[in-house]
Amino acid sequence: MSPSHHALVETSLQVLLWSTITIAFYWLSKRIYRTWPQWWLSPLAVTPILIGIVVLSLHASYGDYIRGTKWLLLLLGPVTVAFAIPIYEQRELIRNQWPVLLIGMIVGSVTSIVTSWGMASLVGLDGTLRLSLLPRSISTPFAMEVSGEIGGIPDLTAVFVVITGIAGAALGDLILFRFPLISSLSRGALFGIGAHGAGTARAREIGDEEGAIAGLVMVLVGLLNVLAAPLIAHLLK
Repeated sequence: MSPSHHALVETSLQVLLWSTITIAFYWLSKRIYRTWPQWWLSPLAVTPILIGIVVLSLHASYGDYIRGTKWLLLLLGPVTVAFAIPIYEQRELIRNQWPVLLIGMIVGSVTSIVTSWGMASLVGLDGTLRLSLLPRSISTPFAMEVSGEIGGIPDLTAVFVVITGIAGAALGDLILFRFPLISSLSRGALFGIGAHGAGTARAREIGDEEGAIAGLVMVLVGLLNVLAAPLIAHLLK
């Protein structure tokens, strides 16, 4: 067997192994969450833990795993394009509520960036680690794009995004319990701005309208941050 053929076979086996493990654990996590819908059992929380256990058990590296699941990351491109669908479906809401939505998105984005910078300073993070943390409150495709634009590490940003989503969904429930919000717009926007994908999933459990608004706000916040990324990068220089 030639070296090139051997390398191709090895790469194919890695893709098959890690892709199967990832998809299987995600499917299992969704089944668990449907049975016990607790925030700490969400697929975003359980799947990475299970995968991490397997990676450590097999003494594999992050590079091995990412090479085997690269095609899943490439799907983020089509997903980003598909985000245009909820915008189109909610065009009437955007037309009627755009001042409120715009103010909320700007305030939420600025708050996220400022608190991220503050947290990084508090724990002594600087350089690329600090920059990787800044886009933590927008959904993964947009966050990775912004991270690369401002000088962060996109893969590390994706980890911060997952952690923020899980924590944001849990804190969102606590906020609704302590400060009941009357309108579906406010409830949906709370989860869409504060917890992106995980928050949108939680908002859909609360109500269809809340879920639609959360998804819409999540997309618009992502687009706003992508457009503002050059300005953010300039201000951070």
